[in-house]
Amino acid sequence: MCPFCLTTMGLFVAGVVSTGGVAALAVRVSRKRTKPEKSSRIQVKGEMKMTTSTIENAKIVSRDEWLAARKKLLAKEKRLTRERDALAAERRQLPWVKVEKNYVFDSTDGKKTLADLFDGRSQLVVYHFMFGPDWNEGCPSCSFNMDHTDGALVHLAQRDVSFTAVSRAPLSKIDAFKKRMGWRFAWVSSYGTDFNSAYRASFTEDEIAQGKVAYNFDLVEFPSAEAPGISVFYKDNNGNIFHTYSAYARGTENVVNTYNYLDLVPKGRDEDELPFPMAWVRHRDRYASGYLADTNRPYWPADAVPVR
Repeated sequence: MCPFCLTTMGLFVAGVVSTGGVAALAVRVSRKRTKPEKSSRIQVKGEMKMTTSTIENAKIVSRDEWLAARKKLLAKEKRLTRERDALAAERRQLPWVKVEKNYVFDSTDGKKTLADLFDGRSQLVVYHFMFGPDWNEGCPSCSFNMDHTDGALVHLAQRDVSFTAVSRAPLSKIDAFKKRMGWRFAWVSSYGTDFNSAYRASFTEDEIAQGKVAYNFDLVEFPSAEAPGISVFYKDNNGNIFHTYSAYARGTENVVNTYNYLDLVPKGRDEDELPFPMAWVRHRDRYASGYLADTNRPYWPADAVPVR
């Protein structure tokens, strides 16, 4: 969730992102809405206002009719749950790749190896947070994702799982932004290493110059040197580390619980009339001002209005 691709990939990578998300797995009822005028430009300054679209012509029925429709949908939801469980089991059966390189990261506690990031546990989830070396702050969409993380840390630890975000920004920028956001999760810098590139969450100038980069297990056009993703690692009793799984683009979306709630309400994600999915998202301390991002626009669509 992705993250950045959940916002701008709607413009740049056909098929990677579509609006509606998990809601598309549920039965949709055709309804007409009154919608605010669609703009091709993105508000980046001024107070963000709650969406004003409304639902018209909803089908109104008796309680018994509603119950019958709800049970019909429940059968589909249960089938989806079983399919999701089966898919998760299949994911766990993927073969592993041994990590041969000794990656070293900058952390607030000094240099840390990839093995150190496991923090005494055998499983590690890495979130590839879009924050380039020359950026002034982290990606708004990745920040939206990470707003859902801190509360899960204690529970993950009970299941032998550690979590770390990794970015190419220098540690000083990461620490300042992390403090601003009030986050507690571990976040290290891979600045000067090829870790993000090796796990296809950042791209070299030469790769970008080719027109397409290897992302989400395909060759696609991509507007940024940074990309979102999740990579999973396992460490055995002998200290060997294995790469077991990676997901990109909308493959990261299931950890964004705000969307899970939005998929339950009548208006859903309410993004269909936006210039791109998640155009409404801001850093959580920026909704009042509407300010979107750095003025050099490292992760904006090309026609976004710069802040003066």
